Amino acid sequence: MGSEAPLPKWASTPCIMGIDEAGRGPVLGPMVYGCLYCARSYQKTLATLNFADSKTLKEEKREELFENLKADESIGWSVDVIDPKELSAKMLKKNKVNLNEISHDSAIGLINRVLNMGVLLTEVYLDTVGDPDKYRIKLSERFPSIKFVVAKKADSLYPVVSGASIVAKVTRDRALREWVLEETSENMHRSFGSGYPGDPGTKAWMANHKHSVFGFPTLVRFSWGTCTSYYKDMVEVLWDSDKVDEDVANGRSRKQLKLSNVGFSSASRRKSEETESSGKGRCKFFHSRKLEQLTHF
Repeated sequence: MGSEAPLPKWASTPCIMGIDEAGRGPVLGPMVYGCLYCARSYQKTLATLNFADSKTLKEEKREELFENLKADESIGWSVDVIDPKELSAKMLKKNKVNLNEISHDSAIGLINRVLNMGVLLTEVYLDTVGDPDKYRIKLSERFPSIKFVVAKKADSLYPVVSGASIVAKVTRDRALREWVLEETSENMHRSFGSGYPGDPGTKAWMANHKHSVFGFPTLVRFSWGTCTSYYKDMVEVLWDSDKVDEDVANGRSRKQLKLSNVGFSSASRRKSEETESSGKGRCKFFHSRKLEQLTHF
């Protein structure tokens, strides 16, 4: 998704970008990566806009700052909203993708997005995910023309990252407030607390909204260890392939498991795998000052 509006003149001058995330730890809802970018010459002005690590600000102040940066013609921004189903599908697929890799891919996607818009990025500042030096080297090899600064607590050190932190946090908060529960159970409600595993409200909501066969609503990141304690009350599912694996472990000859015997054709299996690995339902939005299609953000 992108804007057909012409880029502002400042975008063709050397620009800086900050990247940060919101919602890495919660068991409920999406993880959001946000970026903010501007001309390098605007850096001093950016430092006067009172951006700060979003975790240190009250919700009302974050909302106010977000509306201010949206209205600022010298600032661009963009987000990547990663659906809970995609997070779990990637973390549980055969070739597992861990949360750090998902985070790196999201940040790289935002950089590519802004570069492809025609913005002249020369410096990018990021809050680290994993080892800062390894992350910086990985990014530098991918984008050799850009200087990368990767640091712990970057959202409290660099205003451009603080601004990105606000973008990510406000977007996630709004996504949770506006989340449409796909499930239709009569006792479904939205009082799920902050979404963090230790929140009593979140734990109570999960306990009341689990299903013995179907598990949790799609709002839940079912790959999280937090969910494990709830599985003991759920129906056990046994697969024919488990018997095959057991036979192999016991030294018996392995039999080829025909997918047609369990109701799948090769084509339908491929379709199923593609759906799982793509994280069907991923909600990916890219925003910039010019993207007025998403004015509700």
